Amino acid sequence: MSTREADLRINARADADRPTPGPNHHTVVIVGGGTAGITVAAQLTRGLWNNTDVAVIEPSDRHFYQPAWTLVGGGAYRLEATCRPEAAVMPAKVTWLKKAVTEFQPDHSCVVTADGVKVGYDYLVVAAGLKIYWDKVAGLKETIGRNNVCTNYSYDTAGYTWKCIRNFQGGTAIFTQPKGAIKCGGAPQKICYLAEDYFRRKGIRNKAACGAGPATFGGGSFSCHCCPWQSPFWVAKYGRPALSIAVETIFGHHLVEIRGDAREAVFENVNNGERMVMQFDMMHVTPPQGPPEFIARSPLADAHGWVDVDKYTLQHVRYPNVFALGDCSNLPTSKTGAAVRKQAPVLVKNLRSLMAGRPLTARYNGYTSCPLVTRYGRVVLAEFDYEGNPLETFPFDQAKERWTMWLLKKYLLPVLYWHGMLKGRA
Repeated sequence: MSTREADLRINARADADRPTPGPNHHTVVIVGGGTAGITVAAQLTRGLWNNTDVAVIEPSDRHFYQPAWTLVGGGAYRLEATCRPEAAVMPAKVTWLKKAVTEFQPDHSCVVTADGVKVGYDYLVVAAGLKIYWDKVAGLKETIGRNNVCTNYSYDTAGYTWKCIRNFQGGTAIFTQPKGAIKCGGAPQKICYLAEDYFRRKGIRNKAACGAGPATFGGGSFSCHCCPWQSPFWVAKYGRPALSIAVETIFGHHLVEIRGDAREAVFENVNNGERMVMQFDMMHVTPPQGPPEFIARSPLADAHGWVDVDKYTLQHVRYPNVFALGDCSNLPTSKTGAAVRKQAPVLVKNLRSLMAGRPLTARYNGYTSCPLVTRYGRVVLAEFDYEGNPLETFPFDQAKERWTMWLLKKYLLPVLYWHGMLKGRA
């Protein structure tokens, strides 16, 4: 064992051995009642004789299964089926504090809620997700949900995406992807491919309209994917099927402004800052996203505002009694529910080891998954680790589009989510 690990264990045990200061103190406090928070809470409290004192701090009344919003936007899933009451997913043995955290005080092992209450802990798990910054694109807040500008990144707007696709009669459909980390990096492409497939089936897609760049856009109907990166998918094996789809892709640009009434989108070149204006008849926007402010300004944050944890143990690099997982962490992998499914048992095992004074032996290898929807009834199931090495579940080439993987995406994964992950079983 290294000196640093020994020091972390000693400090953690000293923190944990302090007397409990009162009713606003819990053995484990989990900030966030989304996918990551509920999964960890369920695993920590599962078992007939398990009496671990766990509190979840979460202000929301509703819990969402967000991976299905792409299918909602494509008209292939019911919006209502993606939402359940938060009370219905909260583990029975957990104390639910229906509040919002506004401040972390890790030097005093407590958090502060919006009403000024300090909640103490022996151990803290940060699972607060990320924040969507609608105001970072000029005009987005004012025009989203109207002027044929839609997004799947909100329960209240995903249904409008399907309305826009269904009512599209031709012209230019633009699908954007922002700079920086987002929930499910493949989602902006999935809705683009579904729309493209729908337009073809409807007979309004003119292949000849796809040119080599913005100057050749011309007449007819076509879809355009504007992306700040230089490849449609960051793992080459799974990007190949995407390259075969006839969607005009403009690399190296990100959206900075929408002029809704004029149906104009302004894009900025990420390399030289030059701007170009594109007309659109329909536009799906993936909004900029980032760490919540109360995390970014806290002692727990790294230089970019994410919770600073060891990428293998999920333990904070400076505060040994703090762990984090999911979208709010700085783990260098895609921010997906599939990643949380593999992170949660590692975190729980290491947290229990820390509580018992044992070494932290569980390791997370960066596994994540992206069921890349390429058209209706077809999915490429991308699974890979930190280095982009495939970590495939099934004994066949998952880079091929498959109907069976569509069934997995649409029918089996929601069941696994509601009745497996959130119950601490998977």
